[in-house]
Amino acid sequence: MRILGIIPSRYGSTRLEGKPLLNLKGKTMIQRVYEQAEKALSNVLVATDDERIERTVKGFNGNVIMTSPQHTTGTNRCLEAYELYTKNQSEPIDVIINIQGDEPLLDPAQIALLADCFTDKSVTMATLAMPVDPTDEIHNGGVFVVLDNHKRALYFSRSVIPFIRDVAPEHWTKHHTFYKHVGMYGFRPSALKAFANLAPTSLEKAESLEQNRWLENGNSIQVALTNHPTIAIDTAEDLAKVRALLGE
Repeated sequence: MRILGIIPSRYGSTRLEGKPLLNLKGKTMIQRVYEQAEKALSNVLVATDDERIERTVKGFNGNVIMTSPQHTTGTNRCLEAYELYTKNQSEPIDVIINIQGDEPLLDPAQIALLADCFTDKSVTMATLAMPVDPTDEIHNGGVFVVLDNHKRALYFSRSVIPFIRDVAPEHWTKHHTFYKHVGMYGFRPSALKAFANLAPTSLEKAESLEQNRWLENGNSIQVALTNHPTIAIDTAEDLAKVRALLGE
């Protein structure tokens, strides 16, 4: 199975401008993400619309493709990057993995776990989720997912789901296993193209979660479970936490 890892990366951010180029103990964030992805995949590239990011990736001998500045989602940027990349490839790509560009402590095992979902020929799209520790506070944010008996996603929400009736919210984790979404996706090429060309749906708009678009159109998302927490750098506080973990 030939897998292509694509890291969408843009310079603009409402909360942390230029975060792909932030220095994390001597390396930029985008380099750290790239190097972690390379530990799991032989084909990795960055998809960006910013020349500063392009120069940085080329500077550490990474693969980079310039894409349109008009994309509003990482999924659409991935599709363009995939199409540009495969123009010069003789062998087809079987699976594309969309890797978040703001998680410099990415665990390569998570990429392998996601890739394993596609050994099942019926899987066209997959993602990851992490069981919530029963002692953790679940009412402090995050994206939750509920699963069917085959570990396929039923729904994603920024609210804590499911709602546990007749139980005080602080005791919910004692009565049910909750799952938080880990935002890495895998697609077969046909599914990526179909997904990117679907019109936004009401549930997607309501939650501001594009994966609900795929579900609302009657498709399935396989979910693999990981116990490794991820840290996305969205704020100055996140940045300080990652730098501390790196011993900076």
